[in-house]
Amino acid sequence: MSNGSPRALVTGNSSGLGLGLSHALLDRDYRVFGCSRRGCAALADRVVDVHCDLADFEAIGPALDQLLAGVDRLDLVVLNAGILGEIEDMSRLSVERLREIMDINVWSNKIILDWLIDSGIAIDQIVAISSGAAVLGNRGWGGYALSKATLNMLCRLYAHEFPDTHIAAIAPGLIDTRIIDTLCDIPDTERFPALTRIHAARGTETLLPPTAAAERILEALPGLREFASGSFVDLRQILAPKEYEALMAARNRPGG
Repeated sequence: MSNGSPRALVTGNSSGLGLGLSHALLDRDYRVFGCSRRGCAALADRVVDVHCDLADFEAIGPALDQLLAGVDRLDLVVLNAGILGEIEDMSRLSVERLREIMDINVWSNKIILDWLIDSGIAIDQIVAISSGAAVLGNRGWGGYALSKATLNMLCRLYAHEFPDTHIAAIAPGLIDTRIIDTLCDIPDTERFPALTRIHAARGTETLLPPTAAAERILEALPGLREFASGSFVDLRQILAPKEYEALMAARNRPGG
């Protein structure tokens, strides 16, 4: 990459992990470009920001045209924006609702990646925020798990089309965001056993504040390059092996 301040694009930068990443990147003297549905009012004077509802596919291209006008390189792209959807049995989720979750968590990212390819912007590293749900298959995580598993494969496929860019889908671990608030408000741990571990994480070191999670991700960036481009990497497996072992041991297997 050429000289000058490093540059990063972060989607979903208005709150949670996206906002934490924006703070952490600014602390590292990055120039940060962000897009989100609500806008990043907390950092309005420090980031280059546009409003964009990723559910509106037609709006994504024009928003990126505006946001990244004149930009010829990005050191980092973080595809962070996403939704949880409902914790519910697959048989109770409509195809239409699953489609809505996939649109935000997967297909909006395809549109962004296609735009980046066509833009000619030189990109050093792309990180998509995935989840352990993509591989655990726990009861109740239907739409979210399907979307994150598809996101993982999307990254693997696009790695062929970004030969000069390292791509990784990562599971960052449990982060203290509105998603955790939602999950902790669901009492049905008997039907959805994976909720038990999340409820128990409240008030412990396992549940990271967004800023701490962001720091962990940025510190892991060089190590991600040790994996083939397009890989899915659970950061807990590298940085918190005991937590990862506990996660796998608590996996909610059918018939278990």
